[in-house]
Amino acid sequence: MDHHSTPVSTGSSGVDSAALVLRLVLLLATAFLAGTGILRPLVGQLPRKLWFTVGALGLVSAVLAGVSAATVDVNLVALIIHIVLALAVPVLLRWPSLGRWAALALVVLVVLETSIDGSGIDFAIDTVYVAAAALWFGITLLSAWVPVEQWRSTPLRVGPLSVTLGGLLTLAGVVQLAVSGVGFDRRLYESLFGIAVLVVVLLPAAVSVLSLVLLSRNASLRAYRYGVAGVAVGFVAWSALAAVPQPPPLPVPGVPLLADSTVGGASVPVLVSPQRPGRNLVHFPASSGSDLSAEVEDGTVSPAVARAGAEGSWAEVDLPPGRSTLVVHKGDATTTVDVDAGTDPGPAIADADAPECAEAALGGLVAQKRDVLTSCPSDALSSEDSGSLVKLVEFLTTRKPSAITLVEDRSPRGVQAAKLVRDTAARHGLPVRSDAAADTALVVVSGWADGYLAMSRAAESQRLKPTHQFGLYVAPWLLNGPIVNTVASAAMPLRFDPREQLALSYAVTVGSSFGGESPSLGGFESWLGPQWPEVNGEVQLYAAAQVNAMPMYPTEPHAPGMQAARDYAGQWIPDGTVVPISGVLR
Repeated sequence: MDHHSTPVSTGSSGVDSAALVLRLVLLLATAFLAGTGILRPLVGQLPRKLWFTVGALGLVSAVLAGVSAATVDVNLVALIIHIVLALAVPVLLRWPSLGRWAALALVVLVVLETSIDGSGIDFAIDTVYVAAAALWFGITLLSAWVPVEQWRSTPLRVGPLSVTLGGLLTLAGVVQLAVSGVGFDRRLYESLFGIAVLVVVLLPAAVSVLSLVLLSRNASLRAYRYGVAGVAVGFVAWSALAAVPQPPPLPVPGVPLLADSTVGGASVPVLVSPQRPGRNLVHFPASSGSDLSAEVEDGTVSPAVARAGAEGSWAEVDLPPGRSTLVVHKGDATTTVDVDAGTDPGPAIADADAPECAEAALGGLVAQKRDVLTSCPSDALSSEDSGSLVKLVEFLTTRKPSAITLVEDRSPRGVQAAKLVRDTAARHGLPVRSDAAADTALVVVSGWADGYLAMSRAAESQRLKPTHQFGLYVAPWLLNGPIVNTVASAAMPLRFDPREQLALSYAVTVGSSFGGESPSLGGFESWLGPQWPEVNGEVQLYAAAQVNAMPMYPTEPHAPGMQAARDYAGQWIPDGTVVPISGVLR
């Protein structure tokens, strides 16, 4: 069985080991070379063996830089500069001042190559760590061949400098730990990134203590020889931080979990909701393919299947209280995802409404929000949707159908919406019925599952005989591809234009974050958060149709007969379009 640990649980997947080792050896050799060049003016005549050592370091650095270009994408200009400087430093040792400048330029290159983030505090601590390590390496190498007593007279006290360098390395490591986002939790020892951060802090700290002890015994120069291994390992760990993926935040009980897993070499996004003890849904996007299933480790395997009105596939798992491991299967391959359901019970979520609730939570997750799931869109009818439904019914009264065919469900939102439709229709003398007829208008205010069933039945009825000739209308929350794409065209009252910038941005964000998933109204609201009321304007009727002859954007014209692409990013309805079909409903 092919078993892969997901980056979500280990934080170490995806690192090309060979390329990483090559890069680390390259940077370490370059740091030794640069440190020696910087300190060269402090030493007079160099022994032949030291010349050969520095020359070998320059050659190794240049060769490995060239080899690395064949394994990873590199900037050609930076590569050429690196090779030239690596070969120039040994040559320029004859001219100490020129060699120092070349070595300083080489240090800058190493800083750029080890940098995790090229700006702000990250760049500053990269500079401190690399420069301090390079100086340590330089003093170690030079003092190994030329006793410090024979160095040129200088205000620089090489012995006590070991304490300063060790302290700077430790301080930079502590700051890196603080800004890494790992925190003081199990990711420090369970992920490769966390272990590397610990190494860059603990080894320099140990070297600093050693330097203090030896300084008190008037043997501080020994600290360089004794501590060079610790500094070198710390430098290697520091250099690896830029290549090792950072572990994601730990799962929080009650916060739906969004994970990027790898199963059998394929990327499989995973959404677990609500991440509470008991029944949970595990959702996979349609792009992840079929033959997916999930289980709690050593539990019952639950196949991922389609759910009415929802995209992708869904598996049901029972999470135990506390931390556990979710196992995802794709064929014979598996991967694991860490989950933490906590001990508190989750919200009561009806089975039919669970996918919509999970999709609403997804909107917050892709916005980097980690809110505990306490309610679902189906728990209550919002004031915005209430007003939209009133406007819809008032619009229908002007069209004068014989009646409204109303489809509802038993959710709190569905009950409230159905009562609102009936009361509004009654005020205008428009009958409301539950059965279909030729001259009625269909209005669906149920959840996703019943909405999908109602629209499927309407499509079949219209295929067989004239039915709902005054149109098919759905509540705003039913703007979802699997529902509206069951018919040729469906209308809904909306307070925002799905073609405008914010709506398109959310559609692109959720699609890129979760395997091409289409947006939902609940997810859009969660994504916007406090900004949601600002998006809600006047009510207009929009039509969702499986055609693409309409402009992609409100102000973008098309030539007569020209169709827009069917697969552009930001679509709210797959292979379809959503356009206004009325002015503002007054």
